[in-house]
Amino acid sequence: MEKKTKAIGLFSGGLDSIVSARLVMEQGIDVELVHFTTVFFNGAVDSKGMPLTVIDLTGEFFDVLKSPVYGYGTAINPCIDCKIFMLRKAGEYMRKKKASFVFTGEVLGQRPFSQRREAMKIIERDSGLNGYLLRPLSAKLFPPTIAEEKGLIDRNKLMSMSGRSRKPQMALAKRFGVENYPASAGGCVLAEKEFEKRLGDLMKYKPGFDAGDIELLKHGRHFRMSPEVKLVVGRNNGENYKIVSLKKGTDLMLHAQEPLGPVSMLRGKADEAVFDEAVSIVARYALGKDGAGQARIKCFGGDVEKYVTAMPCKESLAISRRI
Repeated sequence: MEKKTKAIGLFSGGLDSIVSARLVMEQGIDVELVHFTTVFFNGAVDSKGMPLTVIDLTGEFFDVLKSPVYGYGTAINPCIDCKIFMLRKAGEYMRKKKASFVFTGEVLGQRPFSQRREAMKIIERDSGLNGYLLRPLSAKLFPPTIAEEKGLIDRNKLMSMSGRSRKPQMALAKRFGVENYPASAGGCVLAEKEFEKRLGDLMKYKPGFDAGDIELLKHGRHFRMSPEVKLVVGRNNGENYKIVSLKKGTDLMLHAQEPLGPVSMLRGKADEAVFDEAVSIVARYALGKDGAGQARIKCFGGDVEKYVTAMPCKESLAISRRI
């Protein structure tokens, strides 16, 4: 029996990657999808029944984030370097699985930063996949890949899509009987302006951050109290529980008891002045913007467990410390 051609698909879970995979599969090619995830973007994807492997690359991605060769996008998103990194990993997986090529759901011109023609050429070159990277939705707009030249896949059955319209992909989805696909692939928090400020602050004051530090950036209100100390104040019960779950051994938790208010985390070694400012900020959110009086706050963590009474801070202090 003739051995089937095998291909590795870099899979985001979005419509483009779904129909790209189906285009390759309909030519009788053995497809395995691989979804690389990090703490920065959603790892939950639906492969519509196609074989899928999920690999977490969070730790390795930190170096890319800190020193991108091609810089950042509109926020702190190193899109080109990220794509190079992911495709380099896909190439390693391709060789491990003895596959013939890697394919993606990229469409020429769909995104202004990473899917310009010149950027796509750079990505292919720097990822080490020259000739081995197929973009089924825009294949006819690029030179033939090695797989096409060898007849492993029929170029005539591939597409020539470009631009931002999703109508051609939606037509393909209808042809393949694919329903309930996401409006777009999972969002990346690196492209969000609020997250950019928080991550920039973390990179400045704690360059040796870990995945837990990054996860904490997604929750609560963040305040820079000093170069060594940060305060995180929950906004609702869901965030309160999440903040508690991310506590590390040296963190001090501040929970407003009277009136009952937000759970907060003080991370870093705080002196008396910084501690007093922190509990006054917690009191402000417990009492409300125009609240009066005092708040009773439980402080616990490590070998510390005590109650303090604090007046709410002035709004100007909260604003000046807010990240």
